[in-house]
Amino acid sequence: MTARHQGRVALVTGAGAGIGRAIAFRLAAEGARVVVTDLDEKAATVVAEAVVADGGEAVAVALDVRRPDQIDAAVARAEEAFGAIHLLANNAGVVTDHSLATLTEEAWDLVVDVNLKGQFFVARAVAAAMARAGGGAIVNLSTIEALVVVTSGTTAQPHYNASKGGVPMLTKALAVELAADGIRVNCVAPGPIATDFFDLEAVTSEAGLEFMKQRLLVPRVGRPEDVAQAVSFLLSDEASFIDGVQLPVDGGWLTR
Repeated sequence: MTARHQGRVALVTGAGAGIGRAIAFRLAAEGARVVVTDLDEKAATVVAEAVVADGGEAVAVALDVRRPDQIDAAVARAEEAFGAIHLLANNAGVVTDHSLATLTEEAWDLVVDVNLKGQFFVARAVAAAMARAGGGAIVNLSTIEALVVVTSGTTAQPHYNASKGGVPMLTKALAVELAADGIRVNCVAPGPIATDFFDLEAVTSEAGLEFMKQRLLVPRVGRPEDVAQAVSFLLSDEASFIDGVQLPVDGGWLTR
C-alpha cells in the first residue's frame, strides 16, 4: 500500500458492507482518515472499529442518504473529528426485485431516491465542505447497468437501471460545476461483483459464472477490492487530470 491519501479525510456512504466496506478499508490503508457511514449504524461501527484495529483512523456515523439533515450532521461530525473532508465515495445504493409489471411506486421512489437523489444530496453537502478545505475529489458509484440491461431472462429492474443511468450524467454536471472549487468528480461502473447486494449464491455459482462468461473477458467474478482500487485511484492525485468520466470495472463486460 502507498500513502497516496495521507493527510486527507474521506467520507464513504454505504460503507457497512460490500463495496463500500472495501473502499473504506482501502482508503484507510493508504493513509486517509475515514468517516464510515451507513444506514445500519451497527454495521458502520463494526467497520470503523476494524479500520482502527488495523492501525487506521475512522469514525462511524449513521446516515440515510435520503435525509439532508442527516447528511449535514455527518459532515459536521467529520469536520469535528478530523477537521475537514477532502474525499467522497458516493457508494450507498439499493435494489428491489421488481419487473415493470410488478414495480410499485414505493419501490420506484425508494431506489431512485437512494441511488440518484441520495448521491446528489450527499455531493452537494460534502462539496461545500471540500470547498472550505481547498478542494477535493468525488467518486460516484454507478454500474454497467447504467449502460446495458443485465438479465438472463426477459425481465429487468427498470427502476434500478433508470436510477443508475442518471449517475454518469450527474457526475458530468457536478464535474463542470465544481471545477472552480478545485473538486474533481468521476464515477466507477462495477460489473458483476461478489457481494450480498445481489444474490451472492447466484453470482458465484457454476451456472451463474457460465452465464457471465458469455460477456466477461476476465473469466471470474469481480471482488469488492477490484472496485475499491479503482475508486482510490480516481480519488488520488494520480488521477489529477481525469474529470467527469465513468470508469468501468467490469472484467470487460461492456467490450462485447
